[in-house]
Amino acid sequence: MNKTRAQLYALLGDLPDPARPISHKLVAEDDMGSFILEHLVLDLNGAEKVPALFTRPKHTKLPYPVVLFSHSHGGFYHMGKNELLSPAPYGYKKPYAEALAEMGIACLAIDHWCFGERSGRRESETFKSMLWKGQVMWGMMVYDALRAIDYIVSRPDTDSARIGTTGISMGSTMSIWVSALDTRIKMCADLCCLTDFDALEHQGNLDAHGIFYYVPSLTKYFSMADICALIAPRPHLSTAGIYDTLTPPAGLCKIEKALAKAGGFTLKTYPCGHLETREMREDVLEFISTNL
Repeated sequence: MNKTRAQLYALLGDLPDPARPISHKLVAEDDMGSFILEHLVLDLNGAEKVPALFTRPKHTKLPYPVVLFSHSHGGFYHMGKNELLSPAPYGYKKPYAEALAEMGIACLAIDHWCFGERSGRRESETFKSMLWKGQVMWGMMVYDALRAIDYIVSRPDTDSARIGTTGISMGSTMSIWVSALDTRIKMCADLCCLTDFDALEHQGNLDAHGIFYYVPSLTKYFSMADICALIAPRPHLSTAGIYDTLTPPAGLCKIEKALAKAGGFTLKTYPCGHLETREMREDVLEFISTNL
């Protein structure tokens, strides 16, 4: 990990040992037509087990290229990883599990803290409890995602040279951070959450993002453009609606300008708010196909 990545990682609070052993348990398998769905429980952080889904396309030569799919927030605490199979209301109707399986690409999705099978606790109380212990909720979420990559690499049926990541909203932010921190990610396609911090604050809309989003001292050292620069020159597609209050247009322009010379970065905007349109989905799938 280079110095800048180490500095960004250090802002994420007191995290478990990044080298601690991880393990998994296969709970069940379902035949979903174009893919086999594995229901997993992963031991990633040593604090609590992490339920996960892994999809294996049926008609692909091994080893599989893999996408780490990060779920959104939206207050849909019950959904979590199941967003891979049943999109959130702002996602395009066809599940990513099915769309990517048709392209011969496997997927891994985990439940993040307070979501899916890890739900039942108030997010705000989890945030506060972690803060008391020197932890940052976003840091604990990012840690789990990074260890999920370790799990992907550990599988004999996956191609460690072809790992990508995608997600919408909170999943977009997760895709950006994971790609910035881990160079094993070869391409990033983030949807609807490329947020310039200063532009968001100038707009007076900090509450548009959940409490999980805020990392102590982050803006003293990093802008969103700085974080994205850690992905370059690897392929990075960012999509945004020009009417999305989470991604002020002035901030999008600022980030695009800052990354112009870094290489690898493409911004595509659409005449919509905070949602994935059919055109956006097609652009994302083409990008994944081209780069994975």
